[in-house]
Amino acid sequence: MDTLTRRRFLKLTSGTVAVGATANLLSFDQIAQAAINRPLPAGTPILVIITLYGGNDGLNTVIPFKDPIYFSSRPEISYKAETMLALDADLALNPSMGGIKSLWDQKKVAIIRGVGYPKPDRSHFSSMAKWQTGSPERNISSGWLGRWLDSQPEDPMLAISLGSVLPPLLAGTKLSGSALPLGGLVIPKGILADQCTQLSKSSRSDSKLMAAAATSMRNLFNLSTSVQPVLASPAPVAPDLPTINGGNAGGDSNLSQQLDVVAKLIAAGSPTKIWSVSLGGFDTHANEANAQAALLGVVSASIFRFLNQMKSTTRLNDVTVMVYSEFGRRVRGNASQGTDHGTSGPMFLIGEKVKGGFYGDQPSLAKLVDGDLAVTTDFRDVYATVLESILKSPAEKTLGKWAGRTSFLT
Repeated sequence: MDTLTRRRFLKLTSGTVAVGATANLLSFDQIAQAAINRPLPAGTPILVIITLYGGNDGLNTVIPFKDPIYFSSRPEISYKAETMLALDADLALNPSMGGIKSLWDQKKVAIIRGVGYPKPDRSHFSSMAKWQTGSPERNISSGWLGRWLDSQPEDPMLAISLGSVLPPLLAGTKLSGSALPLGGLVIPKGILADQCTQLSKSSRSDSKLMAAAATSMRNLFNLSTSVQPVLASPAPVAPDLPTINGGNAGGDSNLSQQLDVVAKLIAAGSPTKIWSVSLGGFDTHANEANAQAALLGVVSASIFRFLNQMKSTTRLNDVTVMVYSEFGRRVRGNASQGTDHGTSGPMFLIGEKVKGGFYGDQPSLAKLVDGDLAVTTDFRDVYATVLESILKSPAEKTLGKWAGRTSFLT
């Protein structure tokens, strides 16, 4: 085997380090750095962010079931009123969202209505960039939580995303969150491991890229040693879930797998304040009713299961879940029994510290803006509240002098 030098390593990997089958993590500024080596202090708030990629149809998620315009605008993809899960006299949840309805009844769910940003963009990429950077007016290269990381002492365990790619919201200008691949870590052994250990040692002559590669390699070995035993252990039990055919209600999904890993690491004491997970498939241009209901059922059941798992740990009161998507859908259904890209939609905040109820005005179906629901709540109102009330950090450092807030937390 050729002697492996740090320069050769960088050339061979083209600036990336592969972890598992698909991860190229170094190109996202930071390799996964996760180790359960110091417990998070008791009572520290924890934020779990769930991104719904594709543009979730908010109108078929939180449904104005008493408004005839809803039924006339989308006759082929509207739900029968008697199947919906009523939240109050005017609004109901999608029929598949029984888990979140149960949490709503326990006053643990805040639904922020009409969330979006000024001059909405219907492009997936542009709109998600605005949400993840927290900057709808100008293009910037850092995520809103990445800028929060920039204001904190350097700690790769502070924010972790499940998956092989770090989402932009966790990328700062100086520091970034870490990514933890779901497929597990493939760590070198034997002679290659010895050479990689040598590569991981720092040197004063290193360039910034070489130093980053050395740090990344070092963190890979630390991650393997400390996290793999935790991932191999059982997830916390969820004592309140009903069983169907011998298994927990809701079945399994990629999202529930991600949240299982988060539950294990939270229970193990990971010093992590932010977790990021995601589910795709919400770009429902055709055959929406069944497809979206299945996806929302996964979201609802996974969150319900996760929060019930937290009941068997000491962290239930610390955890708040935030659910968002890059935009809603058009009000009127299309010719393919689906919906096209729209603007505003609901956000969900769920947890023991949440003041359950509705926040923000419900967009009127009779007063559309270019055929779309009006934006009645700026997402920065929610972000500012999360930063100050959950992350205990001044919002100004991340969002500038943004004045809006939403009082969904106790």
